[in-house]
Amino acid sequence: MKRTPTENAASSRKITRRALFLGGSQVAFMGALGLRMRYLQVDQADTFRLLAEENRIRDFLLAPARGLIYDRNGALLAENEQTLRVVIRKEDAAELDAVLIKLQELIGITAEDQARVRDELKKAGPSAPVIIADRLSWEDFSLVSANGPALPGVTPEVGLSRYYPLHSDFAHLVGYVGPVSSYDISRMDTVDPVYKIPKFQLGKFGIEAKLEDTLKGKAGLRRVEQNVHARIIRELDRQEGQPGANVQLTVDHKVQNFVQARLGAESAAAVVIDVQTGDIIAAGSTPAFDPNLFVRGISVPDYNALLENDHRPLPAKSVQGAYPPGSTFKMVTAMAALEAEVTTPDETVRCLGHTEVGGRRFHCWKRAGHGNVNLVGSLRHSCDVYYYEMAQRAGIDQIAAMGRRLGLGQTYDLPLSGINSGLMPDKQWKLANRGADWVVGDSLNASIGQGFVLATPMQLAVMTARIATNREVIPRIVRSIDGVEQPVQGGGDLGLNENMLRAVRQGMFEVSNSNRGTAYASRIADETLRMAGKTGTSQVRSTVVNNNNVPWEERDHALFVAFAPYDAPRYAISVVVEHGGGGSSVAAPIARDLMLFALHGAVPPMESYPSSQRNTIRERFRTLPLIGNDVESDERSQA
Repeated sequence: MKRTPTENAASSRKITRRALFLGGSQVAFMGALGLRMRYLQVDQADTFRLLAEENRIRDFLLAPARGLIYDRNGALLAENEQTLRVVIRKEDAAELDAVLIKLQELIGITAEDQARVRDELKKAGPSAPVIIADRLSWEDFSLVSANGPALPGVTPEVGLSRYYPLHSDFAHLVGYVGPVSSYDISRMDTVDPVYKIPKFQLGKFGIEAKLEDTLKGKAGLRRVEQNVHARIIRELDRQEGQPGANVQLTVDHKVQNFVQARLGAESAAAVVIDVQTGDIIAAGSTPAFDPNLFVRGISVPDYNALLENDHRPLPAKSVQGAYPPGSTFKMVTAMAALEAEVTTPDETVRCLGHTEVGGRRFHCWKRAGHGNVNLVGSLRHSCDVYYYEMAQRAGIDQIAAMGRRLGLGQTYDLPLSGINSGLMPDKQWKLANRGADWVVGDSLNASIGQGFVLATPMQLAVMTARIATNREVIPRIVRSIDGVEQPVQGGGDLGLNENMLRAVRQGMFEVSNSNRGTAYASRIADETLRMAGKTGTSQVRSTVVNNNNVPWEERDHALFVAFAPYDAPRYAISVVVEHGGGGSSVAAPIARDLMLFALHGAVPPMESYPSSQRNTIRERFRTLPLIGNDVESDERSQA
């Protein structure tokens, strides 16, 4: 049927509206698309360019070289050794199973290693590296590097690991490092990015721990280009980390070695200190351990063996061990009485073998008594009754004040772990800590270094150095940092009366050089190097029993302190042998050997010893580890 002109016009108008609507919609869509493209390509260009770069370019932290530690003569005590390893990151581990199988074929990683890697990757963050194998041989490392295309996500790395070339000699001073743990991280206020590097080693004990911020350095940065399979195509940039500062100590590695060797299997400690500067020349503690065991994480059996040893190899006894000082404390009591002017060096006290106070009898070590003794004689014979009398006259507060003046009951600012302050008690201390008044019996016990009094070997060495010099000797163990000399502290005059000190020093001299002195058997024959000392034997039980009749752990501690040469003091020394028995028979011979080695800087010549003892001493030195050749060459040179 033929349409009318009116119908044709209406149909044409309808088509035109639809065309316009459709066209407009298309124009609007294209306009919006254009605007979106402009937004993405122009306005957001930098953002998407950055995202693309992040997918293609990866940054890795580089571990800095840890600062080295030297002795006073430049011998290395802690160094860094190269270690080869391969790592993988969680975000790059899409083909983990195939990679581990391939590595098993190439370098023989075990099933246990594979399980460990899977477990660590589950716990690790996306970009946190996990070590697949460490301490690889160069051949294995080369195999992994050559097969890189077949190992997506695996990165071969050359790192550094701590190494202690002198092994156990400096375990208690230098300490050791170990892998950073979650516990270590939890103790940090702010976490340095360097600690996120896999198996990064952090100072755990000793100087390594106390000077961690000085030694650790700052992380570097490595920028590489990767493909979609996480394979490294090329290195774009590399900024090496800033190495840690090098630290030089005051200790002498030869003296330290001799100290450790001479103390041997004893549970013991010894300190050698320069009386002029306070420099610690040696601070030994035995038994010791090899700090290299801790560097990559010590095994459970090895750690349990250290924990279960009744001689306690882990603590640094030279600064952590606190012991009743026994008769080595008698110089403090004597000087307190002299300064309080309640006696004079020439006054005598009659020793009948005991003193009665408040119905209780306090015995002298010599039950028959020493008769009439003055100050010098009381030190020579180590008469207890003399000091019981001085304690009653001077009082504990005067004695405690003198003890602190001589360095007891103090914590020195040394970068060592767990420094013990010891205990120099007085009336106020007992009331505050024991809830009881001080009684006369407490003073008598304290006067001979028993009761509540405790001192570390370091404090006893400082006490002896101050008696030798009348100066405020303060121990120092860090000599320089990156070549910058560290200041010597203290050194001021103690203000003690020189006549009083002269009498005390004379008494100490006779201990070692009078044929009636308690340490005469350990005298030095060379008159230019003669030693002034004091023996000590401190009880660890309340009853007096012969040491030979009780178990080792119930025997007395043996102590000895000394300085030498007597006429021009250079070194002060303290020796403590736990449960060693008598100070004169056990600690004094050790101290003489250590003093002579420090004075000579080498194995002492036999002329320094009484002729009757030389064969015995020569044989003793031959059995000491690491110095036998020195003894033999010394003998040849003297022949």
